[in-house]
Amino acid sequence: MKTATSLSLALPVLLLAAGTAFAEIKTVINHNDNEHASAEFKFADVPPPAKSDAGAQAKVSIIAGSRDQNGGEISRLTDGRVPTEADEPEANFFFAQGVDGGRLRFDFGQVIEVKQVNTYSWHPDTRAPQVYELYASDGTADGFKAEPDADTDPAKAGWKLVTKVAARSGGGQYGVSISDTAGLIGKYRYLLFVCAATETADPFGNTFYSEIDVIAGDSTNTTDTASAVAYVPFVTNSVDGKCKITIDFSKAPELKEWAEQKLAPVLAEWYPKLTDMLASDGYTAPTEFSVRLAPGNGVAATGGTRVTANSDWLKRELKREAIGALLHEEVHVIQQYGRARRNNPNATRAPGWLTEAIPDYIRWFLYEPDSHGADLVWIKRQRNFVPKYDTAYRPGANFLNWASEKYDKKLVSKLNAAIRSGKYSEEIWKESTGKTADELGADWKAEILKEIAPSPVQ
Repeated sequence: MKTATSLSLALPVLLLAAGTAFAEIKTVINHNDNEHASAEFKFADVPPPAKSDAGAQAKVSIIAGSRDQNGGEISRLTDGRVPTEADEPEANFFFAQGVDGGRLRFDFGQVIEVKQVNTYSWHPDTRAPQVYELYASDGTADGFKAEPDADTDPAKAGWKLVTKVAARSGGGQYGVSISDTAGLIGKYRYLLFVCAATETADPFGNTFYSEIDVIAGDSTNTTDTASAVAYVPFVTNSVDGKCKITIDFSKAPELKEWAEQKLAPVLAEWYPKLTDMLASDGYTAPTEFSVRLAPGNGVAATGGTRVTANSDWLKRELKREAIGALLHEEVHVIQQYGRARRNNPNATRAPGWLTEAIPDYIRWFLYEPDSHGADLVWIKRQRNFVPKYDTAYRPGANFLNWASEKYDKKLVSKLNAAIRSGKYSEEIWKESTGKTADELGADWKAEILKEIAPSPVQ
């Protein structure tokens, strides 16, 4: 059985802190491997992320390099919130791909006592390790430059080197804690992080920094490390034990009971059913995904393995459409249609209507058929319904159900496998049904129009 790794280092970096004798900087590095990493960010020796700290009051600036647009804003470093899963780009700050790191400056606005600096990161692969140099300054040294660019040596621009960090033990979760054996690192107004990429074999070596805490040594410190992590999401597993499902309702605590007792069991029960139904050669479904419930717009959306749902809408639909809507999103987690084009830019793009019609087919005709959300009962309730088979969501779902029942029960599975592999073509319809999609659509439309036609007047 693997165990979490912990490495403590006392680096021989000696600083003359204001008003003290020589002191020794101590850098403690803890690593939780992928098996042991969790949203709690618990480490053997490094304190967990703080709710609030002196760093949260600092102005943080990018001095060199640029933010990766796929990641979170720089405010992610000091907002007291940490990711709930290993690969959650928007919950971390990281420098743009293809460049060797960058520089971050913390400006506290005044000189404060810096007691401890803690940095946290989480990624399943090369973006987890932390490699940086930490400099500090009170801003009074001769020749001080407050914004030393990438070509400037901070040590020659009025900055003191505090320590160098090289935490490289593979993917997972890292906590780095920097302190001083004398009690204070020093009295400083500025901290400068000179961050380097963890590797250069590919463009994806810039660390996913989840949080940076600066613990002050006097009354300016507002840290509460005893209750370090503000919120721990609900975690369950699919019934086959192959997928971890995390539900974050921190922004909608009133949905806690519903999420744990109603939503989670359905997602856990249906995940293996969906993976069997939507299997394809050489494909392994995600082994974890997350659902975040928070006020927002629309209903829900999925990006990769992250589902976000509008809690305001959910609260209105708890006894009607809420669970079904999130089952639809769970299908998106398993579809992963974008992987074909990521691996091969020339792969056939997934037809947009099928991307949404397949989840609605599963939802309305397999999960909750008795709700009549897309069948003939639903169609007859619509005003001026125009049957068009290549329409997303419910109309497309109705067409898929019609074609599956009439011609091939495995039609949806075949379509899914072809789309995921980037090999979708009209031939799939022909091979499964003997007709093209357009021909099937015409037959379906004729049947629907006949069913919804007004009864002749007697």
